Amino acid sequence: MTTQRRYDIDWLRVIAIALLLIYHIAIVFQPWAMFLGFIKSNELMEGLWKPMSLLNVWRIPFLFYVSGMGVYFAIRKRNWKQLLMERSKRILLPFLFGMVAIVPLHFLIFQAYYHLPLGYVPHPAHLWFLGNIFAYVLLLTPLFFFLKKSERGRFKRKLEAFMGNPFGPLSLSLLFVLEVLLVKPQVFEMYALTWHGFFLGLLAFFCGFLLVYSGKAFWETILKWRWAYLALALGFYLTRLLVFDLAAPGYLLAIESNTWIFAIFGFGYKYLNKPSVLLSYLSQAAYPVYIIHMVALHAAAWVILPLNLPVLLKFIGIVGFTAGFCFVVFEFLIRRIPFLRPLFGLSWDFKKAATKSISVSASTQKI
Repeated sequence: MTTQRRYDIDWLRVIAIALLLIYHIAIVFQPWAMFLGFIKSNELMEGLWKPMSLLNVWRIPFLFYVSGMGVYFAIRKRNWKQLLMERSKRILLPFLFGMVAIVPLHFLIFQAYYHLPLGYVPHPAHLWFLGNIFAYVLLLTPLFFFLKKSERGRFKRKLEAFMGNPFGPLSLSLLFVLEVLLVKPQVFEMYALTWHGFFLGLLAFFCGFLLVYSGKAFWETILKWRWAYLALALGFYLTRLLVFDLAAPGYLLAIESNTWIFAIFGFGYKYLNKPSVLLSYLSQAAYPVYIIHMVALHAAAWVILPLNLPVLLKFIGIVGFTAGFCFVVFEFLIRRIPFLRPLFGLSWDFKKAATKSISVSASTQKI
């Protein structure tokens, strides 16, 4: 069974990772940065947080949606044993390696910067996301393969018809509203290592699978109604900003989050479903960059924050340093050294992966 690769989903994943880097760098310039384990700038840019707050209700749920979609594509050509083995290599191995080899580096940079006693206890830090995804795969694999076997059944037909209605995707927001009402998170945007983050991620992961499973009707719906979803998202955000001073109730944030996500999927499907050599490279880089970016960010803060520069130049400098650091480490170490590749979620064979990536991009230029 073959499936056409969805380049828009690849592009959106790359863009989401890039936004995550900028989001984390913005935290450095907020007064509460140290509370989250970030080195804090003495000169703040609190105004920067308003545009960042537009991202923080959907950036993590969006990545969980995309991860669930990825599992759907994976099981089209794998049985459950192959799926678990593949996900163990691609997710569990980098997660465990990261906790013992990557996370300690940025913890030690933070401790050294503030002249704290050096020490480390195994901690997932920003890699909590990978731990959650692997748990979701273990929990939901039986259900996913049950749905795969009944792909021509009544449930699939009804789901496809339901997603052909613009209220179909939006109705999924009710699940996220229910999660907020039951879990009662103190802060909606605090996803890392919380029960709220775990259950919200589980819902987004499952819904991502269901949306792709439902077939073309979902994509036609979000394509047609993308502007309406965007208008709703902007309306919810402006309400949060102007009425609630960014502290809206969790149930409103749950709805806003999903309207952003469906708008993004709609515009991505319209404009980004195209292959390119650049996409092939960035898709391969996104995962390793996610794993190493906190080391790069802390190193950048260590070097740039003490400099006698305007705060805006410091922000730009940290963005550039972090991006450059990640590029150099990925391009000249992770990508080219065979034993490092699987530790960052890549296949062993660099030359084979590069050849396959280029050939796929070249052949699909004709589509």
